[in-house]
Amino acid sequence: MNSIGFTKPSIGTIILLLLPFMLLALIFVVIYPNEFQLQSLTGIAPVIITHASNSTSFFSPEKPAFRLLIGILTLPDHYERRHLLRLVYSLEPPVNAVIDVKFVFCNLTKDDQRVLVALEIIRFDDIIILDCPENMNDGKTYTYFSSLPMLFNGSNGDDKPYDYVMKADDDIYFRLPRLVESLKEDAREDMYYGFVIPCDSMDPFHDYMSGMGYILSWDLVQWISSSNIPRNNSVGPEDMMTGKWMTLGQKAKNRFNTKPAMYDFPIPVPIDTCSHEFVPDTIAVHRLKDNPKWARTLKYFNVTDALKPSKLYHIP
Repeated sequence: MNSIGFTKPSIGTIILLLLPFMLLALIFVVIYPNEFQLQSLTGIAPVIITHASNSTSFFSPEKPAFRLLIGILTLPDHYERRHLLRLVYSLEPPVNAVIDVKFVFCNLTKDDQRVLVALEIIRFDDIIILDCPENMNDGKTYTYFSSLPMLFNGSNGDDKPYDYVMKADDDIYFRLPRLVESLKEDAREDMYYGFVIPCDSMDPFHDYMSGMGYILSWDLVQWISSSNIPRNNSVGPEDMMTGKWMTLGQKAKNRFNTKPAMYDFPIPVPIDTCSHEFVPDTIAVHRLKDNPKWARTLKYFNVTDALKPSKLYHIP
């Protein structure tokens, strides 16, 4: 019986058979290029975490120099101020540090707050609500610092959650790149940083740092949460009491005065040396009590220079 033989196809035949599939693939790439781009990007980490993520965080893709929590002590009804601060800090350039910005209240006392603040938490997840009566100098700062170890321990694996913690007012603007630059070489332990009071003093070991915005290293925050010294001295001008804790506990061996790079908003006739004209190397400007002061400050530091021309708006 004769066997049936199969002729081996030639290369030309193979090419003719594959040509329709190759053309189809080429057409798909041309018409739907994003499908392939999407697949190629799925395994690549983003360079910068977007400011629309749950927590308002800022860092560059390099290994961060440090981790900082900025706690802005404010009131539940200050919705507009929180909105402005979120906008301003979302436009800051990337920095080589992890910076988390949180708004800190003592409590919610009205029905509208419970709804509107809940919306903010769902959208931004950048609010801390402590269990205390709302106050300024009746222990809120102590409650803030002493609560942090319980709130954040374990949030960064086995490492401490933050190197530094700031207490800030809601009328101060920090230029994050300058803040990071000023902290990069500072001590990571037993550290107390800020604008030393009184206004004409330059000695950070003599008195205390202004409540406009001061920073403690994480070990001092842990000490505040466990020591009887802060617990028994929590009532009084909050910035003065923090300085008193450091003195009574013989803490904060490493202190850094930020003058003249931190200062009060310039006024026509300064009443003290806490206020002076804007300077290019500014770290922070305080006493921005209203929108005109915010606008003047942000304009000086060219915060809106990135605005692009458009037919959709006219800004003279």
